[in-house]
Amino acid sequence: MKLYPVILSGGSGSRLWPLSREHYPKPLLPLTSDRTLLQETALRLDGLPELGAAIYVCNEEHRFLVAEQVAQLGKRPTAIILEPEGRNTAPALTLAALYLDARDPDSMMVVMPADHVITDRPEFVKAVGRGLGPAGAGSLVTFGVVPDAPEIGYGYIKRDAAVNGSDAYQVARFVEKPDLATAEQYIKEGDYYWNSGIFLMRTGRWLEEIATHRPDILECCRKCMDGSAEDSDFFRVSRETFMQCPSDSIDYAVMEKTRQAAVVPFAAGWSDVGAWSSLWNVCPRDDDGNVIQGDVIARDTHNSFLFAQHRCLATVGIEGVIVVETADAVLVAGKDKAQDVKHIVSQLKASGRDEHKVHRRVYRPWGSFEGIDAGSGFQVKRLTVKPGAQLSLQMHHHRAEHWVVVKGTARVTCGDNVFDLQENESTYIPIGEKHRLENPGNILLEVIEIQSGSYLGEDDIVRFEDVYDRVQKN
Repeated sequence: MKLYPVILSGGSGSRLWPLSREHYPKPLLPLTSDRTLLQETALRLDGLPELGAAIYVCNEEHRFLVAEQVAQLGKRPTAIILEPEGRNTAPALTLAALYLDARDPDSMMVVMPADHVITDRPEFVKAVGRGLGPAGAGSLVTFGVVPDAPEIGYGYIKRDAAVNGSDAYQVARFVEKPDLATAEQYIKEGDYYWNSGIFLMRTGRWLEEIATHRPDILECCRKCMDGSAEDSDFFRVSRETFMQCPSDSIDYAVMEKTRQAAVVPFAAGWSDVGAWSSLWNVCPRDDDGNVIQGDVIARDTHNSFLFAQHRCLATVGIEGVIVVETADAVLVAGKDKAQDVKHIVSQLKASGRDEHKVHRRVYRPWGSFEGIDAGSGFQVKRLTVKPGAQLSLQMHHHRAEHWVVVKGTARVTCGDNVFDLQENESTYIPIGEKHRLENPGNILLEVIEIQSGSYLGEDDIVRFEDVYDRVQKN
């Protein structure tokens, strides 16, 4: 029986703002190593026998970023299933199970969020191995983290009797996030674990259980699969149908209702990295208790998280503080108020700002663009285009563009003309003219783009041809 990782890459990680944003969320960030959280998750089960290629479920907006990060590991996915909009984890897992059941009905799934940290990978692999027997026999296995503190930010699982003499236990009950006194009592009793949100089960068993407890979700997901389309590694479900799907979590939809839930305890340095204070807990600290990343000068500073992305960050005489500097925003917060960062994100949304949504540098499948300057009727961007990549053939109703090549070779389509530009050469794209920029060379192409016109929004793009399938279909 082959085991397939199902990696759920949803959520925006709003409590890790300003680093995590809607269009570049927490799973895609390298927070604890040179690899992103998604990449660390993709490598987590390497070495297990009978391991199939992973299935990823992610938002359609993130598809190229997820595909690129997986490719950087030298891996090919079984599929990347695209959600038009987040509907929580139960529909996401159901889509993956239906996809897998149609291709390998005897399969088993290990379900992992893409934004968790596990520092002791070998111990986690052993825990999964301990769960294979009970899961193969029909249990829906979850993994309970052996708690080392009375944590009030996690849900808990209370264990019952062992499952047929295995290292798994029947689940007595799931418990919502407790207050401190209750959490302390759980630790004292010794039969409670943190709920990790990681699961192991036969694919068919999940479909049986979701049919029993949430048939409406299963029916909607089946209809989504009937209206699906496959494009290379991407599997697109019907947008119209999926938008009607109820939203529910794996826990609420099934795990808290089934009589077949089992828990395998493990202690492998797990964290859901839900806030900056959680990241401070799992990262290496200096002699003053500080986590320091980037160009930071810390004087008389203790037990703080200090992150500088674009410039020198200096602190003097502070204790227990979070300071995160990015190109367009700076966060300063008490470590004990880390959970409240999400309220800043809500305020940004309510005021119609963009800092919760995108960074100054915005990634595209062909490369990226970054705002440099802007004023009335103009803005300046730096475009970077990967070797062999090209932008769509497009036009704008309200703006003209000037392109100056600063590195590499640019191939330009402007109307009926196609020509190359070298470094220090430029061209002009009039309003309403069809045009395309591409990189025919072997090195990164860098172009300074000066836009001018009455409207400069990113939605003023009409695409005619696009190798990334972004042409609007009528």
